[in-house]
Amino acid sequence: MAPEPCDGKLTAAPKKRGYVTFLAGGGDYVKGVVGLAKGLRRVKSAYPLVVAVLPDVPQEHRLLLLSQGCIVREVEPIYPPENQVQFAMAYYVINYSKMRVFEFEDFSKMVFLDADIQVFSNVDHLFDTPDGRFYAVMDCFCEKSWSYSPQYAIGYCQQCPERVRWPPELGPPPSRYFNSGMFVFEPSRATSRSIIEALRIIPVTPFAEQDFMNIFFEKIYEPLPLDYNLILAMLWRHPDNFNFDEVKIFHYCAAGSKPWRYTGKEVNMDREDVQMLVAEWWKIYNDESLDFTREGGALEAQPVTARPAAVPVAIELTGSIVPAAC
Repeated sequence: MAPEPCDGKLTAAPKKRGYVTFLAGGGDYVKGVVGLAKGLRRVKSAYPLVVAVLPDVPQEHRLLLLSQGCIVREVEPIYPPENQVQFAMAYYVINYSKMRVFEFEDFSKMVFLDADIQVFSNVDHLFDTPDGRFYAVMDCFCEKSWSYSPQYAIGYCQQCPERVRWPPELGPPPSRYFNSGMFVFEPSRATSRSIIEALRIIPVTPFAEQDFMNIFFEKIYEPLPLDYNLILAMLWRHPDNFNFDEVKIFHYCAAGSKPWRYTGKEVNMDREDVQMLVAEWWKIYNDESLDFTREGGALEAQPVTARPAAVPVAIELTGSIVPAAC
């Protein structure tokens, strides 16, 4: 049984807000972060983008992110307990480390966005959601990556539960399940400590940190409309569940849909709507007018109170070195 999530704080936090994403390694995902930073500028967001980076992110990529106005904070990896579980995707094991963002307690509220997300409308109003809850968009179980699950086996999806009813012989219907590529949360060291403790108790499962977070935050989870994290598979799985023109955030998580790797050869990648969304991503990425300039009015992060030099450091937007949250 997962411990009760901590939705309060021991001390009053400053009213500071920010978007946050996660980056590991020296691969091409840095392009996604750059595209995300420029996308947030395009929609005139008032808040900075913080990038939680693992130690293996090269200096060249960190400097690139700084040049795009990001706040770069190095975090230590989180490793799940040793297990024999085969993850739905091998790289999912890395994603446990993105839960380090809960340590960023100098922010009162944050919106997490995966690096393969693009924001097409201003969503700053998400920071005004009531405190004490965990907000995210419900996922879809229809893609092959879910083939390990009983939902996929019987054709059940929470996006259209009336199409295939959950059979009583399988027990109670599954709890509401969110996609962890986007979520609204309140950083808290108490919550972070509870997460680390719960990792020793909650079994490791194929969808890694996403499964874990769904268990951990089940009691305080509040669904957001699909418009705030539309995974591309929804385009062909549940097109009647949303209005395309009202979608604010698209999530390029379908196989073959990462714009910086896109070839159009994978299943469903030759669709006109997918091609258009990939083209729109590249339009933002290549738009030099969206590059960061201090004259452009981007919000600089408030300084973090200094701590002893022995703790990990993080590079802030201003280029100064400040301690990361422990």
